[in-house]
Amino acid sequence: MMDLAAYFGNLAVNLVGTFGYVGVAVGTAFFPSEIIMPLAGVAVSQGKMTLGGIISAAIIGDVSGALIIYAIAYVGGRPLMEKYGRYLLIDHDKLEQADAWFEKYGPEAVLISKLLPIMGRVISVPAGIAKMNLKKFITYTFIGTLPFAVTLGYLGVQLGIKWPIIKEYLDTWDIVIVAVVFIGILTYLIYKRRINTK
Repeated sequence: MMDLAAYFGNLAVNLVGTFGYVGVAVGTAFFPSEIIMPLAGVAVSQGKMTLGGIISAAIIGDVSGALIIYAIAYVGGRPLMEKYGRYLLIDHDKLEQADAWFEKYGPEAVLISKLLPIMGRVISVPAGIAKMNLKKFITYTFIGTLPFAVTLGYLGVQLGIKWPIIKEYLDTWDIVIVAVVFIGILTYLIYKRRINTK
């Protein structure tokens, strides 16, 4: 699990560091914005890119990625996504949740989900299967992506500005951070298991 996280982390760093705005667009098309945008924000703080530039690139990438998933679901339906969704970081549980959201809220679920981590990518599946109006899908995706891109980009800039101060404390707090993350993951897994056994 850690190796996979490290791999995606290194890939994200290389995409942003090597390809700049194109890397941000490609990265947000295929990986969660929560990974790409803070890195891009750090690059902004170093004068390598601009905040407006990374936000624009993120929106282009996110909308493009959503359209790819929408198209796959539109053509292949749920069976295709069940079979190959994991390659797009979409698992069965997330598909079930996205289906429930879309059934409850209709096309507006696309707008709502884009404001939430992870779900923004998965909601494209039921939208594609339902053959949601393409113009509305793109509009909702754009509107939902904008505040997320702005917020994550800005946080990345602030992280970059404060990085020298943060770095001084990292060695001291590494063990604490790892312990907190571990406890959080363990708590989540226990909670999920108890819910599934009910």
